[in-house]
Amino acid sequence: MGKLKTPIWESVKISLSSLRANKLRSILTLIGVIIGVTSIITMVSLISGFNKLVADQLATLGSTTFIVEKFGIILSDDDWFDAMKRKDLTLADYQAVVAGCTECEEVALQKVSNRKVKYGREHFSRVPIVGITPNYMKVVALDDIVDKGQGRVITEFENDHRRQVVILGPELTDKFFPMLDPIGKKVRIGDADFTVVGVPKKRGSFLGDNQDRFAAIPFSVYQKYFSNKLEPWEGLQFYIKAKDYPSMEKAQDQVRAILRARRHVPYHDKDDFGMYTAETLMDLFKQVTTGISFTLVGIVSISLLVGGIVIMNIMLVSVTERTREIGVRKALGARRRSILSQFLIESVTLAVVGGTMGILLGVFLAKLISWTTPIPAAIEPWSILAGLLVSTGVGVFFGVFPAAKAARLDPIEALRYE
Repeated sequence: MGKLKTPIWESVKISLSSLRANKLRSILTLIGVIIGVTSIITMVSLISGFNKLVADQLATLGSTTFIVEKFGIILSDDDWFDAMKRKDLTLADYQAVVAGCTECEEVALQKVSNRKVKYGREHFSRVPIVGITPNYMKVVALDDIVDKGQGRVITEFENDHRRQVVILGPELTDKFFPMLDPIGKKVRIGDADFTVVGVPKKRGSFLGDNQDRFAAIPFSVYQKYFSNKLEPWEGLQFYIKAKDYPSMEKAQDQVRAILRARRHVPYHDKDDFGMYTAETLMDLFKQVTTGISFTLVGIVSISLLVGGIVIMNIMLVSVTERTREIGVRKALGARRRSILSQFLIESVTLAVVGGTMGILLGVFLAKLISWTTPIPAAIEPWSILAGLLVSTGVGVFFGVFPAAKAARLDPIEALRYE
């Protein structure tokens, strides 16, 4: 065992000495591997972070909730133009679903439009004003979010009696009331005054959408003040919670049947409304990130290929420079296998050093992006292992040819080499 370890360690030391002696050449040699492994770590970290963020955000809907709206999921221009031709969902549609869906535990309503929100001299333009039914808070777990913040949720009484109350997003309250308790204060939304009754905990941004910038009011009050529709996408959304997970499919089928019948959709035509779940959105997001991953893998592969070719060329130069050394070793009894393993170990050492530097740089970049932008990052241990394995593989694959060339050298010819 000792005889095996010594030549391996000697080969590693020779490789590291070569790196130190030729710093510029070493950097140029390893840059392809460094870039490739850095890209792997950074890419995996950001995509994993995004997936976790999306999963956490969609978890508020739960596994028994689905959404019905005019547009649904838009994937192309054709989808958009088709959706624009659809009829809006109406309050009558909502009431029909409430009355007819026996597998639905809650059917909540939401409508959004943008308005100016003002307090004293401070104001925000184009704030999303969200008209909601009180059960909306349960369906999307907003009651829990408010419980962890300040105040309370909107009640049935306030919706029934058109009380002008508002749950105000933390971004607005931070600006309006930096040193004050916002509960009980009045803010102006459009042309009406509203009393702040709740402030959710901060949630930050999600895919570019600031979730702390909004004002939620009773749906009945929304109808009174903001019922004039400004944009075609400011339509009704139904947030529907099934009784339990086994009832989910039945609840969706019931809602689909009710709406198709009310909207006179022919039997063979597709739905003229959108219906999706948190799981649907998560699957769609994973498809997108998988597509991005494959594209990036192609780019990374090119970088690793270039890095491998450079390592191979440098090892060929090393074989040429050390021809006499190889001749002496063979003359003293070194076997081909010994020469082959020495140069192969040197090649792998070069690649692993590059891979290690790439891992450190990748972790640093992922953390830096996470610290300086809203983009999350999650360092995956398997990606670090993958980086090491990939760099080792590059060293082995591109080191075989130079190592074999060194092993095949004729000792007599090698000793004559000047």
